Amino acid sequence: MNKIKVVQIVPLLSPGGAERVAVHIARGLNRRRYEPVVISFSGRVGCDLDHMLEQAGIDVRYLGKHPGFDYRVYGRLDGVLKEYAPDVIHTHLHVLRYALPSMLLMNRVAMVHTVHNLAEREIEPRARLIQRYALTHGVKPVAVAEEVAASVGSMYGIHRCRVIPNGIPTHLYANPQTPREGWRAKEGFQSSDVLFACVARFAPQKNHALLLKSFAHGPVSDPRAHLVLVGEGDLRAELEEQARRLNVAGKVHFLGLRSDIPDVLGAMDAFVLSSDYEGNPLSVLEAMASGLPIVSTAVGGVPNLFEAGKEGFLVPAGDLHGLAKSMNSLLRHEAVRRSMGAAAATRARKNYDVSNMVRAYEAVYEDQLALSQLRGVRSLFRAPVLPAEEGLGSGQQ
Repeated sequence: MNKIKVVQIVPLLSPGGAERVAVHIARGLNRRRYEPVVISFSGRVGCDLDHMLEQAGIDVRYLGKHPGFDYRVYGRLDGVLKEYAPDVIHTHLHVLRYALPSMLLMNRVAMVHTVHNLAEREIEPRARLIQRYALTHGVKPVAVAEEVAASVGSMYGIHRCRVIPNGIPTHLYANPQTPREGWRAKEGFQSSDVLFACVARFAPQKNHALLLKSFAHGPVSDPRAHLVLVGEGDLRAELEEQARRLNVAGKVHFLGLRSDIPDVLGAMDAFVLSSDYEGNPLSVLEAMASGLPIVSTAVGGVPNLFEAGKEGFLVPAGDLHGLAKSMNSLLRHEAVRRSMGAAAATRARKNYDVSNMVRAYEAVYEDQLALSQLRGVRSLFRAPVLPAEEGLGSGQQ
C-alpha cells in the first residue's frame, strides 16, 4: 500500500509557534501510513526546527525566497509539488498567495490550511481576497482555538470551522536535560531567586512594554525577583532602553533566541505573557508542561488553556496593575507557585500533548482525501457541457 504524501508549507522554518506546529505535525504523523515532507519558502535559517526534521529523517525543501514579493517562488514551488506529487497539502500562515495557483491545478489533492491567529491579524488586508477564495474553494480551514474559529466566521463567512488545539511534546518539557540548579548556576542566578519568564518574539503583539512596566511596578522591589525574556525581534533595542529608563535593567535579562527552551523553563518559577491578542500560544503550553504557573492577559484562546485560580491568573489585556498584582502573589507565596505549577503540568499532559493534535489532523486528512477522491470520480462521469447549454443553464439558475 502506497503511503500518503503530506506536504507542510511554511514561509520559513523560524522559531515561531506556527512553524513549530507544522514541524510537530510532520514528526508526529504515523509513518506507516504517511510520508511527511516540509517546504520552506525561505532559505535555511539554522534554528532547532531544521535539526528536529533532520533527526526525524524528514525531507525539507528550501525555496530561497527573497524578502518581499518574489515571483520566482511560484515556479519553484510548482516544480517541487510536481516532483513530490503529494496527496495532502497543508499550508500555514501567509503562504496561500503563492501556493494556491499550483494547488488548484492539482488533481485529487486534499488541501488544508491552519489559521494560527485571529483571522483579521493573520494576513494583511490586501491578501484577504486570496485567502477568502482559497478557504471557500476547496481548502479546508482549521482553527487553533474557538476564538480563532469565530474570527474565521466573521472574516470569511465560514461558520463551521474545525477547531484543533495546538499540542506540544509534553515529555520534553517535563524532563529538561539540564537540572534547575545547574542551569541557574551557569546563567548567574541564585537558588533563592524567583524567576519570571516570557518566551515570545519582540513584536507589538506581545506588548513587552506593558510587561516591563508591570514588573517595575510590582515584583522588582523584592531582591529575589528577576524577569527573564527569551526571544528576538525588531523591538529588542527599544525594550532594553525602556528597562534602563525604568531602572530595572539589572533585574531584566534578555537571553536572545534559545534552542534549550525546556531547560530554560525548567529553571523558572512562573511564566508571564502580556499579549494584546493571541491564537493558541505554544509558549503557554510549554510553560504549563514544564510545571509553571501562568500569568497572562485573557486574549484569544488563552482563557481556555487553563483555569484561572487553579493553574494561574488571567487579567484583562493592557491591565498593568493586574499583571503586577498576579506576579506579586506568586512571588510571595511559594506554596501557591508549586500547587498551580503541578496542576498546570497535569492539565498539559492530559489535554495538550502533541499526539492529540496529530491524530486530529490525521482525521482531517482522511476526510479531505475521501472528498477529493469523490470529486475526482464525479468529474470523470460528468457529461460534457456545450457552450450553448452552459449559457442556457446559467440563465435559468
